[in-house]
Amino acid sequence: MFQDWIQKGGEAQAEFIKNFGSLMTAAGQTPRTFNPLEALRHMSETAQSAQSRMIENVSSMQSRGMDAAIGMGQDMISSIAGWGAYKTTVSSNGRISIPEAERKALGIGEGDLVQVIILPIPNRQKREVNK
Repeated sequence: MFQDWIQKGGEAQAEFIKNFGSLMTAAGQTPRTFNPLEALRHMSETAQSAQSRMIENVSSMQSRGMDAAIGMGQDMISSIAGWGAYKTTVSSNGRISIPEAERKALGIGEGDLVQVIILPIPNRQKREVNK
């Protein structure tokens, strides 16, 4: 049974190559110039080349993406280095003060323009009453 299966498979392959060869003749090639092994080798090389180019492109995109991410991180770090955060209280006339140590660390002097972002912190006394 196995030998019969192998023989039929071989006959089918031979029939396919014969029919494929006649198609190649119709396309302008002679059966002698068509080599199925050479065609398979050529298709394999073409596929391998296409896969290599795809991998190179993906690798290049990943590299550019990482470079961009690292650049953004460095930009953020350099801008955060100029920031300061501390807690202070609001005086009766609505003023807040920047402690001397923070002013020195940030290089802030009298008359300098600064941007203030306000994040209210619940007062301890208010939290104790709500408990």
